[in-house]
Amino acid sequence: MSILKELNAILDTVGISVETGVFSGKAPDEYAVITPMGDNFGGYADNAPQYEIQEARISLYSKDNYQKRKNQIVKSLLAAGITVTDRRYIGHEDDTGYHHYAVDAAKEYFLSEGDEV
Repeated sequence: MSILKELNAILDTVGISVETGVFSGKAPDEYAVITPMGDNFGGYADNAPQYEIQEARISLYSKDNYQKRKNQIVKSLLAAGITVTDRRYIGHEDDTGYHHYAVDAAKEYFLSEGDEV
């Protein structure tokens, strides 16, 4: 499993159009873009990593009030066992009319024998 797959599934159940990296095509009045931010190893034993921490940013774009949707996303992430590491209002994009709000998320994935690293 990966954080990208989990975030896509969560945002899909919340009912938000979502893509990874950049939104292609005509954007709706509200959508999200997931950007991978990093993956690190943690918890070593016998000189081998025991888990990987994957991080990604969800950028919510909304032409309306984004507060309700932001709260819905955060609650859904927490309920799914995903850590919210940061939340912040990026700003209003005057040229497009979208409010941009970012939610940074992270999750640990335990490595098992045979996992590629």
